[in-house]
Formats: sequence, structure tokens, C-alpha cells
Amino acid sequence: MGDLTEFKRYKIGQAAKMLDLKPYVLRFWESEFRELEPIRTETGQRLYTEANIELVREIKRLLYDEGLTIEGARKRLEDREKHDILREVHSELLEIRKLLDF
Repeated sequence: MGDLTEFKRYKIGQAAKMLDLKPYVLRFWESEFRELEPIRTETGQRLYTEANIELVREIKRLLYDEGLTIEGARKRLEDREKHDILREVHSELLEIRKLLDF
């Protein structure tokens, strides 16, 4: 049986309470951080996934704990994405190298 947390969905009020934020902050951050895109129901209700929640935690940490501006936080998240992609490519290249050395 797999990890069921990937299927959890939180309404905006639930997510805001869990993150100790106001719902309007989440809505504003959605407009500022392209990565933050909750699922929308047919009626337009926002549903936040665990991945969304983790991203909001990171945004909150960058803004509140590190004191970055929104632009600074946005840049840091973009740099993290690039770094993650490079790490993935590096890992795949190492796997290819192992296959070729065999």
C-alpha cells in the first residue's frame, strides 16, 4: 500500500490554518509564485496538495525567516529548480557511465 499523503487535498482555509497564514496570503502568493498552482475544482475552489503545502512552507521560510523580498524568494526558488535539474542530469550521466564501463 503506497503513501496516501500524495492524494490528500486541502481547501484554502484548511491549508491556511495548517500553515498559520491567512487565506488571502495564499491567494496573493499564487499570483507571485508561478510554481504555486493548486488544483481547481469545477466550481473554482482551490485544493492544495502536499507538494503545494511544502512549497508554501518554503516560501514562508524564505520570506519570513530569511527576510527575502518576493523577488528574492522567487529567484531562490528558480535557482533551486535549476540545481535540482542539474543534480538529476548528473545522476543520470553517472548511471550511463556505469553502463558504459561495464
